[in-house]
Amino acid sequence: MRHFGWIVAAPVAALLLAACGDEEAPVSASPSDAPPSADPDQLYTGVFTVLENGDHGPQLCTVVAESFPPQCGGPDVLGWNWDEAPDVTSENDVTWGYYSVTGTWDGTALTLAEPPLAGAATSPVVPDGTVPDFTSPCQPPAGGWTVTDPATATETALAAVSAYVDEQADGAGMWIDSSAEPTVLNARFTGDLEQHEAALRAIWGGPLCVSEAGRSTQDLTAIQDELTAAVPDVITIGPEVTANVVQLSVFVDNGLQEQLDEQYGEGVVQVSASLRPVE
Repeated sequence: MRHFGWIVAAPVAALLLAACGDEEAPVSASPSDAPPSADPDQLYTGVFTVLENGDHGPQLCTVVAESFPPQCGGPDVLGWNWDEAPDVTSENDVTWGYYSVTGTWDGTALTLAEPPLAGAATSPVVPDGTVPDFTSPCQPPAGGWTVTDPATATETALAAVSAYVDEQADGAGMWIDSSAEPTVLNARFTGDLEQHEAALRAIWGGPLCVSEAGRSTQDLTAIQDELTAAVPDVITIGPEVTANVVQLSVFVDNGLQEQLDEQYGEGVVQVSASLRPVE
């Protein structure tokens, strides 16, 4: 039997992978409405794997299959010349590399404005708030976190807690704070915290933090479904449990964050763009 102090868990925000994409239509409108037009002269920059194979020319990739040679697809890169690209790898009719690219964006393709740079010399900018913070919001109890019942601080009990949280209409997800010793199980709900904590303590004998969330998993999933239908060519989308938000990744944020703040409330949806405007 494994006690909770030995469990190693890696909570990951749920992601719904969709096709790589471009500009965003207003979510309050139907998906068929025209998206905002982009400035054809605006330069954008980002760090990507660029890959060409027998089926397509050079394309930007944000999700790369772990194979050799790698597999991925995305928007075309126009004006690309592998002779001007550093650190090129070719194998089995696939040519690829990791690059910092700069060019103009027309909503479907990037047209290079300057030669690519080696991506290893640069780093993608990680938008604020998109990296999960798995720290428990609860203060440690007097005497610190402890395992009260080793017999129910097991992986089997952990699975039972997960099932309980998922079954609750007001459940808002769970995660493990591995920075504490012993590690702390976190569960969130939008209401009835005392009732839920009592129910979980009957299941779980390890350190436990029950905290309040503004939105349930059902609420966030409904928003996710709406955005998946309304925003064209999403890269990734899914609830992020620790921040209690929906994270949405696109290629260019052409006013989408402002639109979603107005529709759902500020920060309920966090938009990150793989291509950033060059000031």
